[in-house]
Amino acid sequence: MSESWTQRKPTALLVLADGTVIEGDGLGAVGEALGEVCFNTSLTGYQEILTDPSYARQIVTFTFPHIGNVGANDEDIEDLVPANTIGAVGAIFRAEVSAPSNYRSAGGLDAWLKTRGVVALSGVDTRALTVLIREKGMPNAVIAHAPDGVFDIEALKEKARGWSGLEGLDLAKDAVSSRTEVWTEGPWAWNAGYAAGETPRYRIVAIDYGSKRNILRLMAGQGAEVVIVPATAGAEEILKHAPDGIFLSNGPGDPAATGEYAVPVIRELSKTGIPMFGICLGHQLLALALGGRTEKMHQGHHGANHPVKDFTTGKVEIVSMNHGFAVDAASLPETVEQTHVSLFDGTNCGLRLKDAPVFSVQHHPEASPGPQDSHYLFQRFFAMIDDHRAGRKAA
Repeated sequence: MSESWTQRKPTALLVLADGTVIEGDGLGAVGEALGEVCFNTSLTGYQEILTDPSYARQIVTFTFPHIGNVGANDEDIEDLVPANTIGAVGAIFRAEVSAPSNYRSAGGLDAWLKTRGVVALSGVDTRALTVLIREKGMPNAVIAHAPDGVFDIEALKEKARGWSGLEGLDLAKDAVSSRTEVWTEGPWAWNAGYAAGETPRYRIVAIDYGSKRNILRLMAGQGAEVVIVPATAGAEEILKHAPDGIFLSNGPGDPAATGEYAVPVIRELSKTGIPMFGICLGHQLLALALGGRTEKMHQGHHGANHPVKDFTTGKVEIVSMNHGFAVDAASLPETVEQTHVSLFDGTNCGLRLKDAPVFSVQHHPEASPGPQDSHYLFQRFFAMIDDHRAGRKAA
């Protein structure tokens, strides 16, 4: 008795700018998305990763094979305005997404990806794709999902070839709210959710280039009322809030492009004597404002297992990273000291101004997701604020 065999038809494709076509099974949003393909080595925290505004216009390849097992919920979203769905445009998985099994789950990953508009595919050899990225760099690509398996492959190749990529793109304006608002929600506690903010002892003005919620929560946990202002806010507008400290947030895109309007403001603020702290894009923008340069990286740093050395303590921390641009340490002027360095490739991961309470780091000390080795940086920031306050009183 003969049996009829049918070949399984791919319902999703990843089409690289060089013409490579990778087939898989589609999930999440139906349609197509254009972006830069990177790989992330985190073992958990996929919701935080996909909703991090720093991943705007990127397609995330997860090297850990089993993604989606714990489902999705409303607490692990990182962008400030979920309705804008600013974050990764695509996701690539090795294994099929199984039914969720976690007490915090409110639904499955597939349905959640649909609501976010994230196009995804599974069944891909993510190890091979990661090797390709390591050897050739992060490629531009189109990720497409069609349940009927019908694709215009030549049109997808042309679209991938025609995109100029992230260099020169200012994505911060699209990743933020256009209004000023106050944040008071504190850190998450086991079985209790997010704490209500305490009576604030400090006022922090956060310049929002695409900030993550957990950064603001950890500041609120230090006793801060955080006033969030848009990326395009001027120095006068920021100073009218009488901040005890100024925060330069993370965010997406090319720092040189965002720096066209952000750098003059940061340069002016750095001369006020008010303590200032920058993370990720905020770190890169601060470096530009202080006279340094940034450069596009070959494969970037994306994951929660990156070793970084803090020269101020002599300790090595395991940190969370998410960036495709880096500060050129050799370009930093004499007035700036390098404070942190990546032990993977020696790239700059931190700096401070020698004669003012101004510092920044490339990695993500809020640890969402990731290890909490760098939480002390928030305490360092508020210690600077206390010292600045004491100095003002003494004067």
